[in-house]
Order: sequence, then C-alpha cells, then structure tokens
Amino acid sequence: MHRRLYGRGALFDVEPAGLVPRLVGIRPYELHAERPEHPAGPPLLVLSGGRGLGKSAVLAELWDAYTEHTRRGEARRRTPVALIDCEDEQFARPPHEESPESWSPVWQALLVVAEQLTEPVRAAGQLTFPRLTAGLVAVRASDWSGRTDSDRIRRELVRILLLNERASRFSLAGRWAAKVASKVIAAASGGGPFVAATVEATLEALSEGVTHRKEQRPAAWYRAYPNAGGNAKRGLLLLAGNFRAGGTSREHAERWLVRALLADLAEAYSGLGSHLTRLGRPLVLLDNARSGPGPGLLDAVLRDRADGVADQVVWVATVRGASHPALGDAVRRELPEVARSTDWEPGSSPSSRALLVPLPPLSPDDTLHMVGAVCDDAEPPPRFPHATHRLTGGNPLGIELLATAARQHPARADSLGRLLTAKVKLEEGQADDGRPAYAELLGRLVPADRLDELTVLAAAHDHDSAVALADARLPDDFGSSGVRSLRSRLAAEGLPAAPGHFVGDPFVRTLLLLRLHHRHADHAKWREVHETLIRHYTDAEGRDPDDQDPAHARYRLYHELALGDTAGAVAYLRDTFTVLRTRTWLDTLRFLASAPYFHAHDAAGRDCDGQDDRRSAIALGRTDAGQEPPEGVNASLHLRIRRLLHAVWQVTDPLVLPDPKVCGRLEFELLQLSDQRPAGGALLFATSQAWPRDALAGRPLSTPAEDDDGDADGDGHGPGDGDGVA
Repeated sequence: MHRRLYGRGALFDVEPAGLVPRLVGIRPYELHAERPEHPAGPPLLVLSGGRGLGKSAVLAELWDAYTEHTRRGEARRRTPVALIDCEDEQFARPPHEESPESWSPVWQALLVVAEQLTEPVRAAGQLTFPRLTAGLVAVRASDWSGRTDSDRIRRELVRILLLNERASRFSLAGRWAAKVASKVIAAASGGGPFVAATVEATLEALSEGVTHRKEQRPAAWYRAYPNAGGNAKRGLLLLAGNFRAGGTSREHAERWLVRALLADLAEAYSGLGSHLTRLGRPLVLLDNARSGPGPGLLDAVLRDRADGVADQVVWVATVRGASHPALGDAVRRELPEVARSTDWEPGSSPSSRALLVPLPPLSPDDTLHMVGAVCDDAEPPPRFPHATHRLTGGNPLGIELLATAARQHPARADSLGRLLTAKVKLEEGQADDGRPAYAELLGRLVPADRLDELTVLAAAHDHDSAVALADARLPDDFGSSGVRSLRSRLAAEGLPAAPGHFVGDPFVRTLLLLRLHHRHADHAKWREVHETLIRHYTDAEGRDPDDQDPAHARYRLYHELALGDTAGAVAYLRDTFTVLRTRTWLDTLRFLASAPYFHAHDAAGRDCDGQDDRRSAIALGRTDAGQEPPEGVNASLHLRIRRLLHAVWQVTDPLVLPDPKVCGRLEFELLQLSDQRPAGGALLFATSQAWPRDALAGRPLSTPAEDDDGDADGDGHGPGDGDGVA
C-alpha cells in the first residue's frame, strides 16, 4: 500500500489492483505478479495538473514502490525502473563546450535512462543496451574528431560502453568498457575518417565474444536504417549525419535511438526462460515532460506505437496544466475512473496511444489525515485542517508546508496568515531558519522568472485592469503584450484566469498578494497597486459615483477595503439593500468581503503593529458606541450592515480560522435583515443558516438556491457568476 501519499489510492491500491500494478504487472512494494492490463501494449500514462498537486511525489513513490533495499542497504529493483526530471540542468545544455550538433536533450535522456535501467533487478539478469550503445557512440563521435583531450573522450566513451557491460562479482566493473574504449580511440586516431573509424571499431567490439551470444545480433540492427543498404556501419553513419543536420532530420534520428532502447528491452524480455526470471514490465518515469527531452521522447514513443512498432515499456509522464500540444487525442479519464479499469482503446492518431489522467486536489478528509501525519505530536487547533483545506483548495504541497509550519511554530497555528509569514525549515539539521512559508510555496507554485510581475498583477481582475497595473507599476516594455503572454503561460501551467481574477487559483493569488503586502516594511507597494486600481475603476469622466457602472463601483470598493477603508462598502451595501435583488445583494456582499486583509488596522483603517483582528470586534458590536452613522440614514440599518460586512469578511478570510462567535453573529444579523425585507426574507433566512455552517466547515460560502420571485429587479446588474460583479 502507498505510504506517503493521500488521495492517490486509484494508482497504488493492491486489493483490488490499482492502475499502476495493472500496467506494470507487479504489485507495489512486493515481488508479486499481477495480470498485466492491455497485453498487446500499455498506454503511455500522462499525469497532469498544476504545480503542487503531487505529480513529482507520485513518480517518487513509484520509484520507491519498485525498489527494495537489501540488508546491506543496497538498492535493488523489483523491475527495471528509471526516473528523470526533464527540467534538470543536465538536459538543458551539453556538459562541455562541444559542438551542439552532436548532442541533444533526448540523447542525454536516453543515456541517463539506460544507465538506470542497467541497475540490478532482483531474481533477474542485468539489462544491456548494445543497439543504443552503438547509436549513442556514432552520434557523439563527430565531436571527438580532432580533439586532443583523449582522457575526456575516454571517460565519455566508457560511460556509454558501460551500457553494454554486465557487472559480475568475478570481474571489475568497467574492465571491458575501458578495453574497448582504448581500441576505439586507437582505431579512430589513425589516418582515416574519425567517425567512420569510431563506428567500425564500436561495431567490432559489440560483435566480439566479450559479450553474450544473444547480444551479438543487435550490433547489426542498424542494417535496417533507411538507405543503409543492409550495411550496419553505413546505417550508423547515416544516423549520425541526420542527427547533426538538426531539424526534422534530427527528430528522425532521435526516434531511431528511442527505438533502439526499446528494442534492447524487448530482446531482454524475449527468449527461452525470460518469463521465468523477469516479472512485470520495465518502468520509465518522466517528470515535467513538457520541457527538455520530454516532448521528443513522448513523440517518438507515441508515433512508433501508432506505426505498429509495439513495446511493453510502461511510460509514466507528468505535465503541467490540463492539456499538452502532443496529446490532443489522448484518452482522458478522471482518477477514480481508472481505479479498476482504464477502458482505454487507442485510435489511429499517435496521441490516442496516451492515457491522460488529471491529479485532483485532496479532499477535506485527506487534508485532515495529512495534517495529522505531518504535525505528529503537535496538535493544531481543531479547525486548522478545515481552514488549511479552504486556503489551499486541497493542494498537497500547500497542506504539507502549512502543517510543517504549524509543527515548528505551534503558537502561530491559530492564524494561517501568521504561519505563512513564519520561517520554516524544510530539512532536519538545517543551519538557517529558512524562508517564510509563503516564499517557499511561491518558489514552487509559480514560474520563478515571472514572480515579480505576478505579484503585482495578482491584484487585477481582468485584462484591462492588468494592463492598467502593468502601465503604472511594471517596466515600460511589459505592456499589454506582456499581460497576454503571461496569461497564456499561466493557462499552460494549469493556472488559468477565473471570472473576476487575473490569477484564477485562489491559493496562489492569496500567496502573491501576501508577498505584495510584505514587499516593503511600510507596505508602500501594496498601497500603490490598490490605489492604481481604485483610480482605474473610478469613472474617468468625473460623473457622480452613484452613476458609475455598478461592476466598476464594486471593484473600487473592494480595493478600498483592501486598504482598510470600509466606509464606502458599508454605505453601498446599506443603500442598495432594498434596491438590488436579494441574491445580487448577497453576492455583492460576498465579493466585497473577499477583499484581502493581511494585517491589523487601527480605527482609521491604517496599518498598525498589533495582531488583533479588528473585524471580530466590529462584527460583535463592541465598537458601535463609538460610531456616528451619517446624518439622514437609518442608524440601525447602517450599524447592522457594518457588523455584517465585518463578520463575513472575518469568517471567509482564508488566512484565519473562523471565529464561532462571529459566525453566530453573522447568523443573527442575517435573521434580523430577513425581517426588514419581507420579499427576500426567505432567501436571507436560508442564507443565515447556510453561511455560518459553511464557514465553520472550511467551505466557501454558498447562497441557497431558493427563489425570491417577489424581489425587485434593482439595477439589473446582478453578479451572475457568484463573484458579486457583473
């Protein structure tokens, strides 16, 4: 059973078998065979989702599930398994300053994958890769030509040749490879063409009696290369030439190298007795497959399978976002749907050979269990898991890091905002105090090269407001095109915009706004951004605020609230209570109360150093005595609306734990309002019951579905999307 993951049982379950054991043919953590699903060939499994949803954690767990440790602490595979991160630095550029014509991320990835697949497997012989060895040497040989640093050439050549050497306790590892490397270098140093001599010497070495008889045939595999004319040496030279040519020619050559890897694996799993010593299928794990060698590897595997070149390798890749350009026709299944069967049948296109499974957020129960496991003996407040789930939306990375912060700073666990600003140590024995939790999270949840721009644009609501912020607060060359480019990138990474917000994910948006607030000690950047948006949503023609577009008016009040100025919001809600439809009015209240409140304010709305949350005091009526309602308004209604706004503001704040007393006051104020507006009284009454219940359970507030047909239509600008804006 999976040991560190939550909410991923559909992948790892044993009884009955989950998706992974059905594809691999071995139960995780056991050397116990499972009948493989899709005997003709498995789908290429792609796990998708935004950052922090645990895609990398799933691959790490797969690695552990099929790796065991002997009594001596040595790692031994239960089946051949390889894991690479396509964003790793080794795939970004060549290791030396050699000519790029003889290297590519796919070439490097094949070398690393094959090295891992040669690791010892329990109760089975070691894998070798003669076909791949010959191809990799042929491609690299052109860079070695004319070089005088023979030691470096020898090291690179030995590393490749080790893919075809069986380790033995009776011989020194690398002896054959070193011997062959000396022969290859000597042959290539003669008067003939370097690449041709290297290829010929490599083929000769692979055909000598130093390797097993079963591995002698693959040396001639390249006879089938297009235009090789049945000559293996010519085939390898053509492969190397196509690789150096770049473009589609290189893609063709890389496909043949991938095919060589798969052919070597197929050879190892065929023949007499192989089914008795090798259980299950080999497993190749590609993390962050949108970049580096990922697209090339995925394309090669899918196209070959579509062309009838079948293989039995289980490829599991992860991609950010909900889609991928190369996966247009992939069969899509939700995670619960694949728990017992994939119901997968490939079509005619290459991408239909893939099975795309989005990883969903964790459930509230998963969050509860995860928080308990991370906090261990430290007991956070009872509502902490619910509040954590509400803030993170079930993001596993966010849950784990918040729980870690709560364990390290138990005195701050009554406020998620204080936890996020606390420094966390992510490793035992870490010398420094670490970074603030919100900084650690942002470092993993958003593109690092666009963090500063996103920090500003997180306050925007749509394209126009984002452009207004970019013009005022970002470099001159960013502008409208920069806004569009960034929005497209966020969508590709699984962070699309949502109605009313430029950054659609509430958790990421909250973290970015928290960073914005803490950019300067005096919160100057915070004020500048919100003041810019207040001006943007103020009618440029100078008309009376009451005549402005209602949506603009609400956005303006939202940003005034973010700066601690509540007078405008209270007045708007008070004056529209009997004018707007009840549902519209409630949605407007919710939207205004979603304004960020990251810090304590004094009575005038200014920042202050205290940690007290003045919203609770106002919601509970403790400040009413000092309030003078404006002249000519209903004082009782004014104070009630003021208390209600602050109550909703407090209980919906994702960075604090809902106050039960404030929830009780919220219910009371809505009940009183239901008596003051008979036409919408039923909806107000139902809301008075639903909202406190939702808040205490850590759920977003949901307005009940009852109709209020007797309501006035008001201005007709109701927030139909539930955000309180048109």
